[in-house]
Amino acid sequence: MNEIIVATNNQGKAKEFKQFFAQFNIKCYSLSDFDEQYSDVEETGKTFQENAILKAEAAAKFFNKAVIADDSGLVIDALGGKPGIHTARFAGQNKNDEDNMNKVLKLMDAVEDSKRSARFVAALAIKIPSEEILVKEGYCEGNISREKKGSHGFGYDPIFIPKGYEKTMAELSAEEKNRISHRNDAFKQLKRVLTT
Repeated sequence: MNEIIVATNNQGKAKEFKQFFAQFNIKCYSLSDFDEQYSDVEETGKTFQENAILKAEAAAKFFNKAVIADDSGLVIDALGGKPGIHTARFAGQNKNDEDNMNKVLKLMDAVEDSKRSARFVAALAIKIPSEEILVKEGYCEGNISREKKGSHGFGYDPIFIPKGYEKTMAELSAEEKNRISHRNDAFKQLKRVLTT
C-alpha cells in the first residue's frame, strides 16, 4: 500500500492522518482532493466500529482504492454510554458544540464527582479493495467536569478532564492533547500492524 484516502472532508482531521501515514511513506489524500462527487454514507451502525466500517467500505468501493475511515465520540458511564454514536448531534441535528456540552452538563448536574467517568473513543477502519477490513479502536479515559474550561480543541474538550490531569482537554496544548488522544491511541495500534 503506497497511498490511502481518508474518508473525510474535515481538513484538520485529514492533516492528522497525513502526518501519521507520512512515517510509512504512504501518500494520504482526503475526499476534497478528488473531483468525483462522493456522498457520505448514512451512519446506520450501532457502534463506532460499525460506522467506521460502513464509511471505509463505501468509499473504497466508490474509489476502488485503499481507504481509512474513522468514527469517534464521547461515552459517559452515568448516562448509560450516551452521547455515544450520537456525539456530534446530541443536542439536535445542527451539530452545535455549545448546545451539546450544555445538555451533558445539565444531565450530569446531580451526578456525584466519583461517578462522572467517561471516555473518548475512536474507531479506525482500513479497507483495501479485495482484502479483509482492518479495525482498531483507541481510548482516552477521563471524567466530565462541572463547568466548561479552556479554549483549545473542539467538541466536548472543555468539559472533559483526561485521567491523570486536573485540566480539561481544552486547557491542554495541541501537543499534549494529541499525545493522549483517543485517535492517537488508535494510531499506535495501527502502527503496530503497519510495521509488522
